[in-house]
Amino acid sequence: MSYRFLHRLPSASIILLVVLAAFLAAGCGGQEEQSGGGSASGGSTSSGETTSSGGSASGGETTVSGGSASGGGSASGGGSASGEASGEGLVVYSGRNEELVGPIIERFEEQSGVDVEVRYGDTAELAATILEEGQNSPADVFFSQDAGALGALTNEGILSPLPEEALSQVEERFRDPNGEWVGVSGRARVAAYNTEALSEADLPGSILEFTDPQWSGRIGWAPTNGSFQAFVTALRVIEGEDAAREWLEGVQANDPRRYDNNLAVLEGVTSGEIEVGFVNHYYLFQLQEESGGNVPAANYFFQNGDPGSLVNVAGIGILNTADNTPAAEEFLQFMLSEEAQSYFANETFEYPLIEGVPINEGLVPLSEIQTPDVDLGNLDDLEGTLDLLRETGVL
Repeated sequence: MSYRFLHRLPSASIILLVVLAAFLAAGCGGQEEQSGGGSASGGSTSSGETTSSGGSASGGETTVSGGSASGGGSASGGGSASGEASGEGLVVYSGRNEELVGPIIERFEEQSGVDVEVRYGDTAELAATILEEGQNSPADVFFSQDAGALGALTNEGILSPLPEEALSQVEERFRDPNGEWVGVSGRARVAAYNTEALSEADLPGSILEFTDPQWSGRIGWAPTNGSFQAFVTALRVIEGEDAAREWLEGVQANDPRRYDNNLAVLEGVTSGEIEVGFVNHYYLFQLQEESGGNVPAANYFFQNGDPGSLVNVAGIGILNTADNTPAAEEFLQFMLSEEAQSYFANETFEYPLIEGVPINEGLVPLSEIQTPDVDLGNLDDLEGTLDLLRETGVL
């Protein structure tokens, strides 16, 4: 669903549209990673990616499953950190999975003495809820799994300018040009390939070249995956609507094997079921850790600003209606601290976004990834992407 137009509709229409979008995504397997059934505690829809075994996968991304956003905005995740929100507390709306970020939020509580109430849910639904709540939103902080939702709130004048101290720690490409949101961890799109079937030299220079008939029957993708859909949104912004349509139709003509989530795609690569799959970078590291050793797969990073080398971020914005702005800014600064950045690097295999924090030794440094020139905040037209995926028969 596009975030852009929700504020113009009556509340009942907003709720209906959010529920409808969730229903449609659930009908095609969940927008991000719902096939495994894993969730945040409380048994409700997880905003993090889930594995086929039901555990939370590293990296945490949005999933729109059958859960819906309520009109008053009850949490789809259901979990909260200790303490009730009060004048001394902090209310965080988190589109990131509780299993993923709960531990680092607890560390913030312990060190700061601030009671944090966390409302977990799907990023798109929480963004819609914030728009609906308007001036009455109890949220102080929006912790989004992707930059597009933060960009949508920025466009609607929902967020406040962030302290320069926080902004200056992160590269310009991973923060809002106007300083109203900032990335706190990054994840790169890659082509994972089976190293027993292919070498890096066998792969094309651009993801756009996978429309070549030589790749027929050799590709895997997860069209209901939120990170894949963010990539398609970026492709629409970078190359234009017609080029994005042509790419989807071209890959579709190559009879790609369809999976429910990124992890399943990677497992298809390692089993030899497919030779190449479009995923996020950290699944390889997760699978290696779970298997206790090497797996017959490697990540391929496209060069020259190719759309296939998109690096998206999970990020934070502070609402301009926040009741506890000082605590919100303290929370943001903690998430950009060496401790929190090391947590993302070591526990979720994501990219830390401040200098001086070591990355996993198997990762290509961010400085060497030639990302496309795109404002991540402009990746907010999910509705248009879903329409295109349906029109091309991918969904």
